[in-house]
Amino acid sequence: MASSGQLRELRQRKQSVESTKQITRAMEMIAASRIQRAMRRVDEARPYAELIHEIIRGLMASHEVSEHPLLSAHESIDTVAVFVITSDRGLAGAYNANVLARTEELIGRERDEDREIRLYVMGSKGVNYFRFQEMAMEETWTGFSERPEIEHAAQVADVLMRGYADGDLDRVWTVYTDFRSRMKQTAEAMQVLPVEQEEFEGGEELPAEFLYEPGPEEILDRLIPSYVEAKVFAAMLESAASEHAMRQRAMSQATENAEEVAEDLSREINHARQSMITQEIAEISAGAEALSG
Repeated sequence: MASSGQLRELRQRKQSVESTKQITRAMEMIAASRIQRAMRRVDEARPYAELIHEIIRGLMASHEVSEHPLLSAHESIDTVAVFVITSDRGLAGAYNANVLARTEELIGRERDEDREIRLYVMGSKGVNYFRFQEMAMEETWTGFSERPEIEHAAQVADVLMRGYADGDLDRVWTVYTDFRSRMKQTAEAMQVLPVEQEEFEGGEELPAEFLYEPGPEEILDRLIPSYVEAKVFAAMLESAASEHAMRQRAMSQATENAEEVAEDLSREINHARQSMITQEIAEISAGAEALSG
């Protein structure tokens, strides 16, 4: 039989669960609103990257430009950079676990080829993970995983491009989360450097009446770094949208779980109250029988 103290404890537990449910529901609504903004930013950034891509394809098809250092593969691949995009906050389901597992898989494959790995990490969760694993990190960036700006992508891309152009890095990967829909997000590994020349195949030659100011080679020198920045920025935006989507789902599930726990506690409370009432009635009946006897 439940005592008054046990009944009070059950009520306190239910109140705590109800408070948690309110918090998770609020976080779910916030994440849902941020998904819309993140998806809109992905759509807004796409035309810029596509236009740069088309111009480069035209320049490459016209055969008027020479080899660019970011397009040239190194003779041997000894040092590989891996840029990992994680979140600054938790409560996003398997978001960070998936991207970190994909990173470990990529690192393992490169190490099987006797290549040195250099880590570049974005997001506090990734930084803390690799620090716990005692893996050295070359550069880290935190504080903007939920809303990255082009300036952040430019900082990251500049570090990676300088390392590749100087010969310190022979290949650069980006591990991010691809936002395919609200219900599906996938951890992916994308090669950023060297830029694959196959990406620019099939372009139409620019008309002969085009005038270049400055010349085609100078234009390409500016466009290729911008193209790399755009790819890094796109990966950041895709990851941000994925983070919000997975946080919304995680908070929705947490809210449903809290509702189930609250219902279970309500049943326990009702059962305990009924037991106490039954016991009181039994005691009163026993006392009345004793007095009548």
